[in-house]
Amino acid sequence: MMETKSGVAVFPPAPAPKTSTMASARPRSAVDLEIIVPAYNEAERISDTLLRTADFLEAQPWTSRVVVVDNGSSDDTGSVVRHFARETQGRVPITLIGCGRPGKGAAVRRGILSGTSKYTGFFDADMATPVETLSVAVGHLEQGAAAVIASRHCPGSTFVRHQPWGRRLGGMAFRALTRSMVQEVHDTQCGFKFFDRRAINQALVQCRTTGFAFDVELLHRLQYEGGRIIEIPVAWTDHPSSTFRPIRDGAASFGSVLHMHKG
Repeated sequence: MMETKSGVAVFPPAPAPKTSTMASARPRSAVDLEIIVPAYNEAERISDTLLRTADFLEAQPWTSRVVVVDNGSSDDTGSVVRHFARETQGRVPITLIGCGRPGKGAAVRRGILSGTSKYTGFFDADMATPVETLSVAVGHLEQGAAAVIASRHCPGSTFVRHQPWGRRLGGMAFRALTRSMVQEVHDTQCGFKFFDRRAINQALVQCRTTGFAFDVELLHRLQYEGGRIIEIPVAWTDHPSSTFRPIRDGAASFGSVLHMHKG
């Protein structure tokens, strides 16, 4: 049975995620910030993503690490990441781990809960949100925010390249459906979210959604626990090569949120 708080549904804890043999049992050394990059068949663009990210992080005052979570890729994603990490030793550390349970939510959960950094979070491998947004995000976290999320729909945001009309209409319907789940947040689905470690661990261990609706449940649980969510406007670029499949993934996301509502 679900519990409720102020009329908002709360879900029971999720089972522990399954992991693949790729995941290392060794704990990662402490850094200020860990960036989780969930990756499914990203061999063609992951090197560019890691290069741009490492170039940016090297110039920052905080210590950091990039953790790529290979979410059951059937291409050479893992090999490409390992090669990049070997070739760039001495720069920002790049770690590769695996996640045997399918779904972006499962990969993010695996990456975050296996770390110990002060701040942590994730962005998509397509880098639709500029990596420079991390400076703003870390600034808000240092001032006490539980979560800092990029938004394509809050005041001040812009689109460098729009999504196709079908995706836009689907997004409008999804935002309407999730409005009561996450209060005063314009965009739950932008793939750029960073957190204070203490706040995110408490919320994340309870999440049971593993697909693209994972963001909704995670932000809902953060708000339920009293965490402050800061939404920041970004210049966002749609990438046609996104691994999101509108029909299958979109239907599954709507179904997951409806299930959350029904409880």
